[in-house]
Amino acid sequence: MPKDTPRPVLRIGVLGCADIAVRRILPAIVEHPSVRLVALASRDRARAERLAARFGCAAVTGYKALLDREDINAVYVPLPPGMHHEWVTEALAAGKHVLVEKPLSTTYAQSVELVAMAGRLGLALTENFMFLHHSQHEAVRAMAGEIGELRVFTSSFGVPPPDPSSFRHDVRLGGGALLDVGVYPLRAAQLHLAGELDVLGACLRVDEATGVDVAGSALLSTATGVTAQLDFGFQHAYRSVYALWGSRGRLSVPRAFTPPREHRPVVRIEQQDRLTEVTLPADHQVGNALDAFASAVHSETVRASLGEALLRQALLVEQVRKAARVVSG
Repeated sequence: MPKDTPRPVLRIGVLGCADIAVRRILPAIVEHPSVRLVALASRDRARAERLAARFGCAAVTGYKALLDREDINAVYVPLPPGMHHEWVTEALAAGKHVLVEKPLSTTYAQSVELVAMAGRLGLALTENFMFLHHSQHEAVRAMAGEIGELRVFTSSFGVPPPDPSSFRHDVRLGGGALLDVGVYPLRAAQLHLAGELDVLGACLRVDEATGVDVAGSALLSTATGVTAQLDFGFQHAYRSVYALWGSRGRLSVPRAFTPPREHRPVVRIEQQDRLTEVTLPADHQVGNALDAFASAVHSETVRASLGEALLRQALLVEQVRKAARVVSG
């Protein structure tokens, strides 16, 4: 496509009315120029009609009915993780590009299958890690020289306990802290550490009543011995941070994963006799994520690199689960 030719707008349908969709994604789709919201689907007709009226699109009862629409060429899937494999498969088979909430699936084998299917069909398949599209992380990479050679990466993402009725407490729906919040520190470690990461150890605390993991930690290492110390869970006061500790200082990002659109991030650089705080511009990571999805749709090269990243993430999550000591609590 010539550079001066405008890209066609993606016509998006939404499978499900999850809270993340209603609060963050649907408002961004409505206002963003690279995409257009065509329809949203729910198994509850009244809920679909109510939200469709709110966001100015068509209401559809049932996910399959939405996938059958010819006026949609892409879908956003905010369903519980345990439903991702089924409905991402259905969406790809229907010829739709797919933006799916993290994690892509609940197992590495399922992720391999989905990435391969998207590749065969020439379709974009993107995992919605919105934080990756905030400009603060590129700024952090540019500042990393201030702390010398990287020795340790640390990250924590914890949230208060979800509602008891949430899918996060249901094993069958892919619940649990590792897949819900633990995937963020793991993905951040891959962003800032070079090469493949080995899982040296992990621990998962499992709730006896529900059978899901509610908290955990992991210790990872690069081939050269740079370690990543990661903590996560939903039995915690809110915390969303990462830090890079080097030979000459430490750089920390206090609002790493879910900064509000209007928030101006402050990055702290701690050195021997100096503390520097750098205030960065506000950024709209949700809108940027939609732009990135549109770029994947229009670029085979981008799609290929995304597939590799999806599989690295899925494999790392599975390795953490296999290595983990499981304790009840």
